[in-house]
Amino acid sequence: MSKESPLKGRTVLVVDDEPDILDSVAEILDMAIVQKAGDYETGLQYLLGYTYDIVILDIMGVNGFQLLRESVDRGFPTIMLTAHALTPEALKKSIKLGAVSFLPKEQMRDLRAYLEDVVMGRKKQAWQKIYGKLSVYFNRRFGQGWREKDAFFEQFEEELRKETISLR
Repeated sequence: MSKESPLKGRTVLVVDDEPDILDSVAEILDMAIVQKAGDYETGLQYLLGYTYDIVILDIMGVNGFQLLRESVDRGFPTIMLTAHALTPEALKKSIKLGAVSFLPKEQMRDLRAYLEDVVMGRKKQAWQKIYGKLSVYFNRRFGQGWREKDAFFEQFEEELRKETISLR
């Protein structure tokens, strides 16, 4: 018997300009209450008018970084889910703007697990998981040594290591 997901009954906003992605996320999160928006304006209206346990944003096509600013300002844990903006620069900007995770659409099968960590109050652990689990993927996608090209990532990883030690 499997335990009940901490996402059960949680309210999630998903903003993406691809209807199939909206439907896939809703299917993956069938235990949650998922509200979908297919463009920036609708996403912004939802962010300003409702309260969410989690917000999931695409970057391209919906002005995801501006929505991220609004979402974080309202205190909503926000995950960036992207395919086309899958770059070290987009990852860095997402971290700096306050996203709690950054997930390539190719890895959407892991979305539920990352969101469960976020809901359980383990936001730093969500970043640790994404870095640990996707490091090979990021190296392949961004090229070997991509982290070393920007001191920001070295500092961010050091903060994650310190957080891991303090959690023990």
